Amino acid sequence: MEFMRTETIDDFFTGQAAALAGGTTMHIDFVIPVNGSLTAGFEAYEKKTRKSCMDYGFHMAITRWDDTISKEMEIMVREKGINSFKFFLAYKGALMINDELLLQGFKKCKALGALAMVHAENGDAVYEGQQRIIELGITGPEGHALSRPPVLEGEATARAIRLASFVNTPLYVVHVMSIDSMEEIAEARKSGQRVIGEPVVSGLVLDDSWLWHPDFVTAAKYVMSPPIRTSGHDKALQAALSTGVLQLVGTDHCTFNSTQKSLGIDDFRKIPNGVNGIEERMHLVWDTMVESGQISVTDYVRITSTECARIFNIYPKKGAILAGSDADIIILNPNSSFEISAKSHHSRSDTNVYEGRRGKGKVEVTIAGGRIVWQNDELNVIPGSGKYIELPPFNYLFNGIDKADANYLASLRAPVKRYTTSN
Repeated sequence: MEFMRTETIDDFFTGQAAALAGGTTMHIDFVIPVNGSLTAGFEAYEKKTRKSCMDYGFHMAITRWDDTISKEMEIMVREKGINSFKFFLAYKGALMINDELLLQGFKKCKALGALAMVHAENGDAVYEGQQRIIELGITGPEGHALSRPPVLEGEATARAIRLASFVNTPLYVVHVMSIDSMEEIAEARKSGQRVIGEPVVSGLVLDDSWLWHPDFVTAAKYVMSPPIRTSGHDKALQAALSTGVLQLVGTDHCTFNSTQKSLGIDDFRKIPNGVNGIEERMHLVWDTMVESGQISVTDYVRITSTECARIFNIYPKKGAILAGSDADIIILNPNSSFEISAKSHHSRSDTNVYEGRRGKGKVEVTIAGGRIVWQNDELNVIPGSGKYIELPPFNYLFNGIDKADANYLASLRAPVKRYTTSN
C-alpha cells in the first residue's frame, strides 16, 4: 500500500508467507483507488498479487464521490467479487471523506448489498489535535497518541453508527481500539442495529507505554491509527470480545521498517502509520483469550475464522471443516510455546511490536487448499500460487432489511391529505 510518502514493506508474497506461518489461510486486503478511480485501483492491485501464495480477497476504499464512482461500485460488486467498501473518517487531505460522501456511499452500499466499513476517527479534530501538540513542542511518537485521543474515535464511531441507522444499512467498524468506540458499538447492537466491531491484535494485547520509550526507533514502530491506547482499554476490548460485543479479530497488518518510520524523526505527523500482526494473530489470541479462560476453543475458531467467513459471505467454503469446504486447516498445539522476534518472523520488517513476547499455543501445521504449507517451522510455498476469492454481496446482515424499510415507510403516516379553508 502506498501511504504517507512511502510503501508498506510487505508485498503479497512476504505478507502472505507470514500469514501462513501464523495459521491464517486467507486474507482480505484493502484496495486503494488510483486518483479516486476504483477500476484503476483494482487493476493496480491485480498486478501486486502476482506474487501471492495463498487465497485472498479484496475490500475497496472510497475516497471521493461522483456518478463515475457510483457506477464503478456496481462493477466491483457485480463483476469483480468485492462486497465491502471502506470509508476513512480520518487522514484529512488524503483519504478522509465528509458526511455527505459517507451518506451517498452508505446508500450505494445498501443498494448493492455491499458491507459499509469505516475507519472511525474524527479527521478534522485529529488535525486540530496535531496542531495543538506540535505547538506544545511535542514532536516525538508520543505526540501521535496525544493528538488523537479516544474521544475522537468514539465520536466518529457514534456518527457512523447513527448515519448507518438513518440509511438502514449494516456497518462494520474496523480496528476498534478504545473503550469509547466499543461502548458506542455495544449500545447500537443492544438497540438491534446491525453493527460489527472488529478489534485488532495490537489493541487487544498492547498499551501505549511504548510510545514514550526514549529510543525513537522503538517508540515509532508502535505508531498506528487509531493509536494503541493506555492500559485498561486492552482489557476492556478483551472482555467485549469474550461477551460478543465485538465479533472477530483482525490485524490491520500494515508494516513499515525502521528507516521508513524515521521519516518522522522530527515530526510524529510524518511517521508512517501501521504495525504488524498477520503472523502473530492466532498465537496471541490463543494465549491472551483461551489460556486466560476468557473464551472457549469454539469461540476461538469463531472469532479468528468462522465469523469472518460469514460476514464476507464465503461460509462454508471458508471458515469450516466440512465436506465440500476448502481444505484450509491448522493444527495448533496448546501445550507448545512460542516466542516472537523480528529475527525469525516472515515479514520483511526489521522490527516487531510484539518483540520478545512468549506464550502458549503454537501453530505447528498449516494446510491451505489441502496442501501442507507450514510444518516443522518451515514454509513450503511458491510465489504466484495464490487464488483470488470472489466475495458475493448480500451477506446475512442484510436479511430483513427490506422488511424493516417497508415498516418504516408504513409508519410515516404521510403524506397527509389536506384541505384549505378560505373566508
